[in-house]
Amino acid sequence: MTETIPSHQVRSSSVAPPALGGLGLFTVLLAAALPLIDFFIVNVALPTIAADLSAGESVLELVVSGYGVAYAVLLVLGGRLGDLFGRRRFFLGGMAAFGLTSLACGLAPTAWTLVVARIAQGAASAAMLPQVLATIQAATVGARRAKAMGLYGATAGLSMVLGQILGGVLVAATPLSFLFGAGGGWRAVFLVNVPVVLVGLVLAARTVPETRARRPEPVDVPGTVLLAAALLTLLAPLTEGRAAGWPLWTWLSLTAFPFVAAAFYAVERRADRLGRTPLVPPSLFALVSLRRGLVMILPFSVGFSGFMFVIAVALQQGAGLSPVRAGLALAPLAVTFLFTSIAGPRLIARYGTRVVTAGALLQAVGVGLIALAAWRSWPDLGLVALLPGGAIAGVGQALQLPVLFRIVLSEVPPARAGVGSGVMTTAQQSALALGVATLGTLFLSLVPGLGMRDALVVTLLVQLAAIALTGLLSLRLPRTIA
Repeated sequence: MTETIPSHQVRSSSVAPPALGGLGLFTVLLAAALPLIDFFIVNVALPTIAADLSAGESVLELVVSGYGVAYAVLLVLGGRLGDLFGRRRFFLGGMAAFGLTSLACGLAPTAWTLVVARIAQGAASAAMLPQVLATIQAATVGARRAKAMGLYGATAGLSMVLGQILGGVLVAATPLSFLFGAGGGWRAVFLVNVPVVLVGLVLAARTVPETRARRPEPVDVPGTVLLAAALLTLLAPLTEGRAAGWPLWTWLSLTAFPFVAAAFYAVERRADRLGRTPLVPPSLFALVSLRRGLVMILPFSVGFSGFMFVIAVALQQGAGLSPVRAGLALAPLAVTFLFTSIAGPRLIARYGTRVVTAGALLQAVGVGLIALAAWRSWPDLGLVALLPGGAIAGVGQALQLPVLFRIVLSEVPPARAGVGSGVMTTAQQSALALGVATLGTLFLSLVPGLGMRDALVVTLLVQLAAIALTGLLSLRLPRTIA
């Protein structure tokens, strides 16, 4: 006699949550690294791009900011579309587009062609990256999710540092010179993405499960338009204002920002009250962990990206280092970040969120030592002079960033994984762009009056204030993380 299985059991087994295996996790983390590496890899390549393409300062600013602004503006939309049409499908499409736009950047014949390709590359990144966190949230549970989130945070932080180290090495590479001339080494920083993307696409097709929201809502068009307008009115003038001489449009744009942001909040709040699913649900911010984590990610990311941009300019244009030596000067930071990230989960399990406070303190000590080295050793500022400060700062950063990512998403339900990850990555990316715009503008504005050394020291002291803010905010965190 055969046993009949009840139909409700068949249905429940058929909708069992998909699992993200080890190779699948590696694949999505590889995809998470690519956009962040590309945000920072250009910093050390800018002087070579300027010489090879005869690009002025304002165009070079667009090479950096065009990518960052497009990336930040479209991230939440990318998360929503993944929820709607399937995260794996959007992940594969975004990764393929990232590879194609990277190829376009590497083959760009003119500076303005490169700007357009970089904007398109930022849009491709916005389609790909939100699916990484959303897939981790939807396809892992318990201790495995905590481990995956820790690895994501470690990957994100390490990618930011490795971007500039790898950029310096690739810019100096000569194999492309027979195709593009002696100054064509900068093209390698983009073309290297193409084979990596091809490998990633093969792995993703085999190992990344399909997930989507159970009851997907249509795209919130008014919210999307207003969020894009709010970010553009803030980021565009800050990133382009100094190079353009602060024309009238920059001040009008900054004046419009609070009004556009208020309109966005009003539209999203009304949609939330009516039972719709807005692009950024205000009810999501009722989650204390998400709210506190986002508030801490902002000053951390502003300080981090500002530091990476400023140190790249100072080492090459001020200390006279080659792109390779300027990139390798940050190697101690990358090494200590890597090893601390490996030990991070055990430290978090034992000490909880107190590691964030300890990390902020160590990062402040490291940045202080870098400022002291710049003051005492300028212009002989290289690997040896930066080693103590860079090594300590790397430890401090690794104790903060992975934990902050886990805190933000710890209470977000799987059904809203795409929205939650989009909000978090938008906040992070906007803060990265703000860091380059604010600390970079401060540094470049101080150079004519103070000189390169003193401008660098002052900017590093301002970064210390951002680090101190992160440390103070960490004192309000709960001791444990879900």
